Amino acid sequence: MKRRNFLVSSILALSTSVAFGRYRVSAASPVESDERSKAILLIHGAWHSSLHWNKVSGLLTGMGHHVVAIDLLGHGLNAKFPTSYLQQELTVFATEKSPLKAITITDYVNAAVEAVRALAADRKLIVVGHSMGGIVITQLGEKVPDLIDRLVYLSAYCPTELPSLLAYNDLPEAAPAQSRQSKTIVGNPAEIGAVRLNLRSTDLTYLEELRQIFYNDVPMKGFLPYAHSLTPDLPLSPLAADTRGSAARWGGVPRTYIRCTEDNAIPLALQDLMIRQADDLTPGNKFDVQTLNSSHSPFASQPELLSDILDRLP
Repeated sequence: MKRRNFLVSSILALSTSVAFGRYRVSAASPVESDERSKAILLIHGAWHSSLHWNKVSGLLTGMGHHVVAIDLLGHGLNAKFPTSYLQQELTVFATEKSPLKAITITDYVNAAVEAVRALAADRKLIVVGHSMGGIVITQLGEKVPDLIDRLVYLSAYCPTELPSLLAYNDLPEAAPAQSRQSKTIVGNPAEIGAVRLNLRSTDLTYLEELRQIFYNDVPMKGFLPYAHSLTPDLPLSPLAADTRGSAARWGGVPRTYIRCTEDNAIPLALQDLMIRQADDLTPGNKFDVQTLNSSHSPFASQPELLSDILDRLP
């Protein structure tokens, strides 16, 4: 893909949307470049999209980095919605098959690989995965380790000892979060083919529970724009897929884990367990560990601190 040049002022960077095949991305041109300038690829988490990285993308661009945030298949501008969700026919919504049920981990990884190959040509490349995005960047470490200079897990799943995201959610360390999240799930994921939320709900108690799980350090007024930008269906298949990283390939890529201490979606105990297991697999290439005193979504609540961490990475 040809690089595009953007006119920028000294204050603001101009952002645009471009495409890697079927996959939409948001890209920003750096205000200025120097020897520290990096390409940074941002991979969103469950139900989210490239839009949710907007604050961080702008800050990193202002620091001189070339930033791309992609929409995985079924997310953002690639989303498809159950008819009953749009009409808020709640009884049908609980049983309607997901239009995203056929999406696989291969679909997710293909989007990310395409972006990596486009970005890795002429500068250092850092790939950041948030939450569910961790299984995607782990597979990037398996597929194209030679093209990536660092993997960054932002309170993200990092399967090494156990095979899948769902396997980690079955652990005692995940129990507090899973108990809360189960109250927000609509229908039976195994039957509809997706983990489903109702982001158009008018039930303030339900919306508050979502806020407490994912954005508990963001007030409701600030949370709602993020919530209404989420997609209701998260395809189930990628969550059950074997996405373990191997010592031979993924294990050779330098990596950072950014812990979020107030996370109610991936509890700190689960984050730390995944860090320990990964370090046990590759004792010669352990995680560089950073910590934010934030919820699951520091891109919303602490974008400046998160951007500073990413900017300082080697």
